[in-house]
Amino acid sequence: MLFGGCNCLTDPSLASLCSGGAGFISAMVGAMVAAARTGEARAPGRSVPQVDKLAVRIVTDNVVIQFLPNETRGSLTIERRGSNTSPDAPPRTGLHGEWGLAMHAESQIGTQTRHVLIDFGYTPDVLLNNMDVLKFDPSVIDALVLSHGHYDHFGGMVGFLKAAKGKLKPKLPFFVGGEDAFCLRKNPGGNFGALDRRAIFDADLSLMMADGSAIVADHAFTTGRIAQRSFEKPLLPTKEIVGIFDGFGCFPEKMPPEKNVGDYIPDDFDHEIATNYVVKGKGLVVLTSCSHRGVINAVRQAQEVSGVEKVHAVIGGFHIVPPLGDDYIRDTIAEFKRIDPDYLIPGHCAGDRFYDLARDAMGDKVIHSAVGTRFVFSS
Repeated sequence: MLFGGCNCLTDPSLASLCSGGAGFISAMVGAMVAAARTGEARAPGRSVPQVDKLAVRIVTDNVVIQFLPNETRGSLTIERRGSNTSPDAPPRTGLHGEWGLAMHAESQIGTQTRHVLIDFGYTPDVLLNNMDVLKFDPSVIDALVLSHGHYDHFGGMVGFLKAAKGKLKPKLPFFVGGEDAFCLRKNPGGNFGALDRRAIFDADLSLMMADGSAIVADHAFTTGRIAQRSFEKPLLPTKEIVGIFDGFGCFPEKMPPEKNVGDYIPDDFDHEIATNYVVKGKGLVVLTSCSHRGVINAVRQAQEVSGVEKVHAVIGGFHIVPPLGDDYIRDTIAEFKRIDPDYLIPGHCAGDRFYDLARDAMGDKVIHSAVGTRFVFSS
């Protein structure tokens, strides 16, 4: 749920989250600073970019798979890496899995290469360990994208930014789907954390609001807010979200009027975005991240924004978990069969039952995601 008008002075339970005795003056100053350092993302215009090659590496995810070989399926190359290729080496040489998601997308157009980091996983320890093992140099990154404001997608961000201090490109763009991404999430046991706007500014990043579709690093594009156009219905969480004036949390005045009501309202995940590429001659590759708005809805949104109907691959979390059952899963699979992607690569919150039923229905089109796996799509 979302509270649009709370601040540290009126809600003592949140005082520990606020810095320096925040009040109305600091709130106003913080809002002015944030406004000065926040930009609107560039819309795609009449056409989206097409890349010659795309490689998507799973940096953080729930599963680490051992002893599966690399393979080629048509124009798709799957490069797999196990947890520890040197069993007698120190533990840091092994890949770690945990609840959360981070993906590295490397794309090429001619001789031009772009690198985008999408989400940051649950903890900086796992993110940084896996980046080290995978030899992923943060200095090459051309853009950062946060799919939505849930901790299992931004939890590693602050630690990553500290570790990468002095290495990242200046004014590196950081894309989010709207002010909702910064709201403090709470669950019945306490606060669930909030995306730290100050850490973004302190790292000299350029915060880009991408409520609508936006071009990312010249090669990719975001969906913008994902419309509800299929049978899918978002699972309402037990969590609550609350906005705070002083920059830790969302600014109420920047929220849509219907959410700035001074009381709790349900989290509708309306700010969640997917990141997408068009591989020349192959079609769309949709990186869904979590699919709280529905994985079919995310794919349809990417099709509408790009004007490209052919879907080459869908990668990421599909958010098909209990209490969603077999009937819902079969309806989703039926929609996927109508869309007819070349590959489905479910991970993170896709759910084991979805993978089992999808594999039965769609065969080798369905590929298990795992930490360290690199999916290379060529035109």
